[in-house]
Amino acid sequence: MLFDSQKLLTVFTNQAEQKFDSIQEIKDIALNCQRCGLRKNCKKVVFGAGNQQADLMFVGEGPGAAEDRQGIPFVGRAGQLLNRILAAAEIDRDDVYISNIVKCRPPENRIPTQVGIKSCLWILTQEIRFVGPKIIVPLGATAAKALLDPEAKITRIRGKWVKRKNYYFLPTFHPAALLRDENKKPAVWKDFLKIKKAYEKYLKLKAEGKDV
Repeated sequence: MLFDSQKLLTVFTNQAEQKFDSIQEIKDIALNCQRCGLRKNCKKVVFGAGNQQADLMFVGEGPGAAEDRQGIPFVGRAGQLLNRILAAAEIDRDDVYISNIVKCRPPENRIPTQVGIKSCLWILTQEIRFVGPKIIVPLGATAAKALLDPEAKITRIRGKWVKRKNYYFLPTFHPAALLRDENKKPAVWKDFLKIKKAYEKYLKLKAEGKDV
C-alpha cells in the first residue's frame, strides 16, 4: 500500500492550516525540495502548469525525459498526445491545470516509490487547494492510486466518477499507455467525452451563478 488515501482530504485541510499565501510560495518550496532521493538525479523540478484558477485539472504520474529537460509537465510524446486529445475534445490546454504526483523524474521513468509519493503528495494537495478545480482527472494507475484508492486498478475504475468532498474525479489511462497500446484509445476518448460534457455543464451552471 502506498499510503492511506482516505486521509488525503484531511491532508488538504491540515496543510491549509499552515497558511501558505500563494501557489508561487509552494512552487518555490518544491523547487528547493530535497525530501527524497529523486532530486539528486533529475535536471529540473517539474511543478504544475496552466490556469491557476482552472475548474479542470489533470494529474499524471511524474516527469519524463522531455519534462525533466524543460521543467514543464506533459511536453514529451505523451504530452503531445494529450494535447491532441484535448484539442479533439475542444478543451483548451491553457484553460486547465496539469500536474503530477511526483515533481522529479524517477530514474529510467520507473514507477515512483512510496517514499517519493509521500514526499511530494503534500505539494499536490496545495496545488489543488490553490487552483480549486471542480473536476480532477487522474491519468494512469499511479495517480488513481495516490488520489483515490491505493488498491485501485485503472482498468476497473477508469471512466467512473468518484466524488470526494467538493471534487469530482474521473480516472482514465495515461497518454503514455496509449502510445504503448493503441487499443486503449477508444476507451480514453469515451472518458474524455464524459469529461467534456461534465466540464461544459459545470461552466454553464457556474456562469448562471448556480451551486454545483
